[in-house]
Amino acid sequence: MNFLADHALFDYISISDYDTPGAGSTSGRPCHFTLITENSMKAIRDNARKLMEKFCYVCPVCNGRACAGEVPGMGGLGTGSSFAGNVQALAEIKFNMRLIHDVIEPDTSVTLLGRKLALPVLAAPIGGVSFNMGGGVSEEEYIEAVINGCKAKSILGCTGDGVPEFIHGAGFAAIRKAGGHGIPFIKPWEDEELFKKIDLARESGAEIMGMDIDAAGLITLRKMGIQVSPKSLTKLTEIIRRSGMKFILKGIMTPDEAELAVEAGADAIVVSNHGGRVLDHAPATAAVLPAIAAAVKGRIAVLVDGGVRSGGDVLKLLALGADAAMIGRPFSIAAVGGLQEGVENYIDTLQGELKQTMVLTGTRSAASVDRRILFSRE
Repeated sequence: MNFLADHALFDYISISDYDTPGAGSTSGRPCHFTLITENSMKAIRDNARKLMEKFCYVCPVCNGRACAGEVPGMGGLGTGSSFAGNVQALAEIKFNMRLIHDVIEPDTSVTLLGRKLALPVLAAPIGGVSFNMGGGVSEEEYIEAVINGCKAKSILGCTGDGVPEFIHGAGFAAIRKAGGHGIPFIKPWEDEELFKKIDLARESGAEIMGMDIDAAGLITLRKMGIQVSPKSLTKLTEIIRRSGMKFILKGIMTPDEAELAVEAGADAIVVSNHGGRVLDHAPATAAVLPAIAAAVKGRIAVLVDGGVRSGGDVLKLLALGADAAMIGRPFSIAAVGGLQEGVENYIDTLQGELKQTMVLTGTRSAASVDRRILFSRE
């Protein structure tokens, strides 16, 4: 399926063209952003809204209000305060605009866990298309769109885990077909299931794997009678050692647990409250990130997710101490609404937004972001 061709949406603003005198510029130099018209992403979102009906409303601003309590589904647990709080915390952070500098073509690339990424973004591990997203596309179509779209744009997509078995099966298969380009995440299962899936992750050809330890409280698994649990430091150390892979621990929300992740031998952490889907009234990830980064950055890679909706949000999180950001629901909407082309369009949009914000804040490189780009009243 060629979604964009089928919908006649090859209407990029060709900003490989030149900015010409009289059109807001007097330089005549090539413009350095690749912008996509809103029409293509609008069509993808409109299609997603139809396919995800009653599971995701594809709101103009994905802030968790319309879907509060809708788990299963795409909402946040209980009152939805943790989901909404993630979005609100980022919205409240403002930039200092600076334009007396020579940053014309900023570098959005970063190196994370030995992999060069075109921008500091990963598609977060999400699965369960049938019971979380409406089943408008198959699990296989969905995860292949995410993995292949990310590969095409030189970033990394992550795969989810869960029950039924086809969720993780589709994820492992997609990574294998993509030549190991992706990061499989597994839930914090009990031993037999846990180590079986670690073996499957290794066999997928991936170099990096992760565990979303925050899924220990996931209501969808609890409703199915599936046993997941927190892990002691001793058990976590054993799990990471037995994986034999670079290991990401997702679900860190305090500096002391970040220290424990370092002690256990993790290569990276994700500051995450599971998108507000496991604990109501948890703090926003952007609120806890600075203290966590201050405690462990330089000893372990620090990733963060939760409420990231734009390239500007990504830059805010880098300024607060993250090495990269994970994005969940917007990637799901792009994948359901436009399959691989939808994912690629969304990544292009993010990169354009990130570049624009970097220029307007005088940020030369995504690998080195100064916190002073953020406005402070102090």
